[in-house]
Amino acid sequence: SGNQDFDIGANPSAEEEDDGPIPEDAQVVNNVVYSFRLQETQFDKASYKVYMKSYMKSIRKYLQENNPERVPDFEKEAVVLFKKILANFKDYEFYVGESMDPDGAVLLLNYREDGVTPYFTIFKDGLKEEK
Repeated sequence: SGNQDFDIGANPSAEEEDDGPIPEDAQVVNNVVYSFRLQETQFDKASYKVYMKSYMKSIRKYLQENNPERVPDFEKEAVVLFKKILANFKDYEFYVGESMDPDGAVLLLNYREDGVTPYFTIFKDGLKEEK
């Protein structure tokens, strides 16, 4: 539930050449949504609270079984982040994985202060690391 920034390849490097103007029929997409085939979903505050109660319970159970020393920090950090999300609920878009797993993570997308830069919020304790 901590904040971490990841380079998702959204900005071209200074060494890359400009490919010229973008064709009129080109579609602009979010790299993360497109690359991971995320599916937008909808929540109202009440249904999101129900989802989060169940999701937090499953993460807590997993941590108790696999990383019990992480549980107190997770619980403290999750409450702070959950309150922040609810306070700014109208600013978020919600995405799920391609499988539409109802027990899986919901990724939250909002935008930085500039209104253009997308920013995903994901509970890190709910992720499985793959190499």
